[in-house]
Amino acid sequence: MNRPRCDQTPAWRELGRCYEQTGRAFDLRQAFAAEPDRFDRFSVNAPQVFADLSRNRIDAATTQALLALAQECRLELHRDAMFAGEAINTTEGRAVLHTLLRCPRPAAGDAVAPALQPLLSEVHNTLDAMLAFAETLRADPAITDVVNIGIGGSDLGPQMAVLALDAFADSGKRLHFVSNVDGHELAACLKRLQPRSTVFLIASKTFTTVETMTNAHSARRWFEAEGGAGLDIGRHFIGLTTNLAAAGAFGIRTTFGFWDWVGGRYSVWSAIGLPLAVAIGAAGFRDFLAGAHAMDEHFRSAPLAGNLPVRLGLLDVWYRNFLGFTSRSIAPYHSALRRFPAYLQQLEMESNGKRVDLAGQPLPYGTSPVLWGEPGTNGQHAYFQMLHQGTDVVPVEFIAVVKARHDLPGHQPMLLANALAQAQALMQGKADSGGQKDFPGNRPSTFLLLGDLTPASLGALIALHEHRVFVSGSLWGINSFDQWGVELGKVLAKDIEPRLASGDTDGLDGSSAGLLRRIRAVF
Repeated sequence: MNRPRCDQTPAWRELGRCYEQTGRAFDLRQAFAAEPDRFDRFSVNAPQVFADLSRNRIDAATTQALLALAQECRLELHRDAMFAGEAINTTEGRAVLHTLLRCPRPAAGDAVAPALQPLLSEVHNTLDAMLAFAETLRADPAITDVVNIGIGGSDLGPQMAVLALDAFADSGKRLHFVSNVDGHELAACLKRLQPRSTVFLIASKTFTTVETMTNAHSARRWFEAEGGAGLDIGRHFIGLTTNLAAAGAFGIRTTFGFWDWVGGRYSVWSAIGLPLAVAIGAAGFRDFLAGAHAMDEHFRSAPLAGNLPVRLGLLDVWYRNFLGFTSRSIAPYHSALRRFPAYLQQLEMESNGKRVDLAGQPLPYGTSPVLWGEPGTNGQHAYFQMLHQGTDVVPVEFIAVVKARHDLPGHQPMLLANALAQAQALMQGKADSGGQKDFPGNRPSTFLLLGDLTPASLGALIALHEHRVFVSGSLWGINSFDQWGVELGKVLAKDIEPRLASGDTDGLDGSSAGLLRRIRAVF
């Protein structure tokens, strides 16, 4: 597919002029004073999500130039190619079809390309089997605990979603997540469990991921040593994998797989979402998929000017490449979304943390910003000092939910008031004769508002960010769907680990000096 890179377009040059003429000295306070309707003109409605973009350093001319950039980079053509199943993951020769995982059945999916209909049937067959198993597990009174062992997308997505939808969890099962190869994490989990009442989900597409398989084998040894030797391993260990032979050799009989066109960070919609299905049930999981599908349809059909993933992705390009903002802070004002910033870190930085274009040529501009954050109001008492008065300008993305799922009086109005006040304070600032109490203001933020945090709205929120990442990556001319940068350290670790562990263990019994001697010997 022949698409120009963003810096090779007339719109890119026009954006440079916008920056020099208005962007460099843009003041949000003056903009609001001059534009009484600014809130209305810079707000976008999408399925389940309302976005207020008015507190961002953009004006009408910049917005038009950004929309022209999307057109000149043939964003819509690239988007349509993804939905059609073309191999847009060029370095791996794969399609990118995570959207197919949340598409309705073929009879209802008129927008699905005919060539994808057989795949969609496979998707629903697997989904039906996975959800039927989830319901069986939910109804089994002998099982009290479910442990998901995975890492990366096999951990961040389902863990984030299970926490986010805790208000809808009705299975009575305790869900645990183990990802780190640091044995302290697994040991802390296991000491609260009994083999007879525990099911382990081993989540690894290839069944070879080192951290996951190390934890899986340790869990099986614990299971057998603590009284599970006489139990059926096949009942207590389930594989979320496509490597049936390796899973069988482990002792697993029940497996649910997915396809090579599902990247790890996009896999929560697949069998990797089994922990979520156990927590909220089959109907809830289908609502989760439906919310994401509604956002898919918005992304593929809404005009660019009213297309929320497009508008957010364009804003990201404007901030990264013209205003020079190198990070973005995520501030979810809902404690159940406390793992959402970590989830977005993988989604965006693993996707767009690239330094070469599709042809392998070094890029002359920056790509992914650094994402970081904590739930409000905790963040206000930690790092918001820097956001308000630090030397770096960091755009903030507030995520708020109108409805509370608790009956504690006074909490929700206070929470929402804090979110709104922080956004306003960042923009307005406060003059205090240039002293320590001076707030410079003019600090941008985006406000995303959900009516309620439900399976459908969470699905839509995640899909919104997936497509936003696609937009910025498409304009930057990079492959957002590979992750070669993950590999080098893993390869080196395989070489270092046996050398570090070999030989006399004297001095490795807690002595830092002994460990340092061993490290020096390795290197």
